[in-house]
Amino acid sequence: MMTERRGNAADGADRPYNNLLRRLSASDFALIEPHLAHEEAHGRDLLYNPGDDVETVHFPCGPSLASYLVPNEDGRDVETILVGREGAVGGIVSEGYLPAYTRITVKFGGPFVRLHVRKLHAAKLQSATLRNVFARYADCLLAQIFQATACNAIHSIEQRTAKWIVSAMERIDGNEVVPLTHEQLATLLGVGRSYTSRVIQTFKAEGVLETRRGSILVRNREALRIRACLCNESVRNHFEEVLRGVYPTEEAGKG
Repeated sequence: MMTERRGNAADGADRPYNNLLRRLSASDFALIEPHLAHEEAHGRDLLYNPGDDVETVHFPCGPSLASYLVPNEDGRDVETILVGREGAVGGIVSEGYLPAYTRITVKFGGPFVRLHVRKLHAAKLQSATLRNVFARYADCLLAQIFQATACNAIHSIEQRTAKWIVSAMERIDGNEVVPLTHEQLATLLGVGRSYTSRVIQTFKAEGVLETRRGSILVRNREALRIRACLCNESVRNHFEEVLRGVYPTEEAGKG
């Protein structure tokens, strides 16, 4: 359950710690600032179910993460992409009624900022540059989805496991402790928990990582990166072409 709070972000910055919001010009940010609501989210909080009316845009801040999950006929949810402080979920470019196609949940809890879709739409009508930033972000989000589809088709479970852990590390400021369980990794990979456990055991034997209760401790970042596919880099490169400085990196994740 999200807990609403008002005022500035917890880090005291002039803007919430969300790179997309910080990318806006001062005049564009001023159009939406009065309508932003700050809240604390918890892991597994539900933002949208399929078919829900998407009325709110949610901006993860700092180390917070949201995830898109696609329900399947066998009852399992398959995770498609993670969204952190580089973006937002829900109603990015929509106008009018928009039913959610996927389930969207909070992956890692922490600060979020929310904005009603109608308020965002009204601001877009006043500013072509604001419309442009969100349209560009929608393009980057689509690139993530395309890359995830290709990744699932051609890369091994080992490569994809390393990729997801690296991707999570980038969004939590390079922290070596990643709050991912075997079950959550299995959902990200779209495989059974036993497959994920075998990969984790292999990485542990190689000294790449250790497991703790409810989390993973990365012991050798470089070894983990070597084992990962290059999908994160492809997405990052597209972000840099379209929205330079928005995609999170460990070096930039200190602000």
